[in-house]
Amino acid sequence: MSQSKERTARYYTAAELAERGLDNLPDELVSNRHLIYSSPATLAFNSPGAEGFGVKRAGLAIPGSVMLLVAPGCCGRNTSLVSSMPAYKDRFFYLNMAETDIVTGRHLRKIPAAVQEVVECLPTRPSLVMICITCVDALLGTDMERVCRRAEERVGLPVRPCYMYALTREGRRPPMVHVRQSLYSLLQPRAKRPTSVNVLGFFAPLVDDCELYDYLRSIGVRAIREISRCEDFDEFQHMAEANFNLVLHSEARFAAADLQERLHIPSIELGRFYDVERVRKQYQALGQVLGVTFDDAADYDAAVAAVDAFRAEQPHASFSVGECLNADAFELALALVRYGFEVREVFGTLQAQNFVFLRRLAESSPQTRVYSNMEPTMLYYDPADCPVDVCLGKDAGWYHPEAACLPWNEDVQPYGYAGIRRLFEALTNLRR
Repeated sequence: MSQSKERTARYYTAAELAERGLDNLPDELVSNRHLIYSSPATLAFNSPGAEGFGVKRAGLAIPGSVMLLVAPGCCGRNTSLVSSMPAYKDRFFYLNMAETDIVTGRHLRKIPAAVQEVVECLPTRPSLVMICITCVDALLGTDMERVCRRAEERVGLPVRPCYMYALTREGRRPPMVHVRQSLYSLLQPRAKRPTSVNVLGFFAPLVDDCELYDYLRSIGVRAIREISRCEDFDEFQHMAEANFNLVLHSEARFAAADLQERLHIPSIELGRFYDVERVRKQYQALGQVLGVTFDDAADYDAAVAAVDAFRAEQPHASFSVGECLNADAFELALALVRYGFEVREVFGTLQAQNFVFLRRLAESSPQTRVYSNMEPTMLYYDPADCPVDVCLGKDAGWYHPEAACLPWNEDVQPYGYAGIRRLFEALTNLRR
């Protein structure tokens, strides 16, 4: 069958989207206005069994915690990939929902007993039991907070909910926002220490050579705590001593607000950028808030040198930027354009926080195409329509199997000047 004109992947240019504005995005770029295409990107973004930190891995960020997944067999089955990972052995347990459970909700009476059985079968008493529920309970209107309180009374240790609800992905508090709130709600009041700071946002640590650690130590901070570096539950509780929180991911914003209200820990929100000038300005702004000046000259120069080294080898490199990577796709695309490279397409989800980057991208690279990974016409994507040299993100790499691809989605998080330097060092090595 010949391919009709309609059988092409729909896209809009950066200039077209900037002109339309955030409140007038085309339906193709708004996922709740059409059927969802589960491309490689959305499989990694939505699938509870996918790699990366989805709800399930995130829910087990507390040392010594275990998870009870309450779900129909189809939802539980795809957790096997995560539960087979060495770090999660003997930490996942399942309560299967039969059809009668789904219709009547009788499974809710089973959960406290199931939690007790999990706790009693383990050789070491867990620090926390996370109960993960799915869209089934969202549709049933389950009061999971109440169920967790009943389970806590039964086992005498913290029990918290986390929600694997694709239905709430675009709501005010989507699953990855709520799971952060659940985890940090465990912190109990402690005396504040002026030399203690928390880094919130990610479920894996920043790269060890991130300059942010050195900058904080240079102003007298002795304890820099991240949930992923806590060795046990007691060390996690020391996060309640923090003088302030640094929020590095917007999904931790509500958790930080809760900590400020409940434990009186103020927060400062920082972004992750790949534009070296933007990183410098952010550190200058942070210094002004803290009343100090950070000496970033060496780190700035190292990041610029890494960019220059790649540009010397590939001065005319053209990029496809995906969203399955440790970056905001639109900010990264804008940074690449400002470094003098060509960005021919971006696969991404436009929201208020990144539309500002799209507007500026439209000024410098108006013909850059913007695709939605979840739009059904992506079935017809043809890489020959938009050839590129380098793909960033595994989704972009999937669409361009012949191009060089840097997935850039490891658990350990790149950040700041160190993130820029590592990215361009990896790109330089990729091209050899």
